[in-house]
Amino acid sequence: MSSPTRIVICGGGAIGAAIAYFTSRRGARSTVIERHAVAGSASGKSGGFLALDWCGGSPLDQLARRSFKLHAELSTELGDRWGYRRLTTYGGYAVEGDTARGAARQPWLTDAVTITSRLGSPETTALVEPRAFTTGLMHAAKAHGAVLRHGTVVDLVRSASGAVRGVALASGEIVEADAVVIAMGPWSVLAARWLPLPAVFGYKGHSLVFETGASIPAEALFLEYREASGEILTPELFPRADGTTWVCAISTAGPVPVDPAEVAPDEGAHARLEALCRNISPALAAAPIRSRQACFRPVTADGLPLIGALSSIDGAYVATGHSVWGMLNAPATAEAMSELILDGGARRVDLAPFAPGRLPPLDPARLRGHPS
Repeated sequence: MSSPTRIVICGGGAIGAAIAYFTSRRGARSTVIERHAVAGSASGKSGGFLALDWCGGSPLDQLARRSFKLHAELSTELGDRWGYRRLTTYGGYAVEGDTARGAARQPWLTDAVTITSRLGSPETTALVEPRAFTTGLMHAAKAHGAVLRHGTVVDLVRSASGAVRGVALASGEIVEADAVVIAMGPWSVLAARWLPLPAVFGYKGHSLVFETGASIPAEALFLEYREASGEILTPELFPRADGTTWVCAISTAGPVPVDPAEVAPDEGAHARLEALCRNISPALAAAPIRSRQACFRPVTADGLPLIGALSSIDGAYVATGHSVWGMLNAPATAEAMSELILDGGARRVDLAPFAPGRLPPLDPARLRGHPS
């Protein structure tokens, strides 16, 4: 069978946009179908943190190292449209209402914060602005001929032999394709109605984006923070090249709404996060808040992404479930998927640990209108 040239990618997040770019620049006719907005969910609201070696010793190590390299290359090749910057990364702890004694700290932090270690250097940690990264890759894919369409995919269309022939939209239209890739984040589980896909769950995270200007240097921070109640939070803080600083904490499990536009924060989550930020940094305490965000990141039963072909259906593929490393691993995932679809196999990264068939498919009867 000749390599497919018509590729439908379901989902316009970082994974889908990256696949569109890597396939279209090789001459494939790639179409992204997105029902909400490009980078409208986690790919527009996540931190954008990148690490070379933080997946060492896990099946993700090779993928992460390749992707970290690709991020630097893409920034150079495409003119750095998304604020790629190298960072020094620190770890530490803080206690609400307390001040550290003899604390090793940075000038932009309060005495409540104790820095305990340097977790990464500019050679091993970096950052992108995720919405700009995702939309930038989509723009670059369109420059290579990729097409972006708004619509909701409701079924897979198959030939008499059972192979992929395209997808059906809610409008009734059929979009023909030689290959279909499911890359819808936690909403990928909806495709289990018409594909043998393992379960994909959503895990909600809350974040704030501050307008800090130059008051915080290129230093990322990972903390263990104890609230006055005794609850432990693990905030992350990333200063971006555009003069904003992203801070997250407070992750919760819960049902994912069918419509991505209906994702809402948990009650009180942003107030807790704002109090935390005031306690750890005068720069954050003085900065206006640009946005308050909530999003679901996709996770699987074993914590590894689903990347590869669905062996029971010729031409069906999946790339989702990347959890906190979706932004990091989007380029290498897309590169591998382009090789798999167009060449018959990934050359630079071993996809065996991420094979969809390692997990049992979800029973479609479990889907009652909600992804989880």
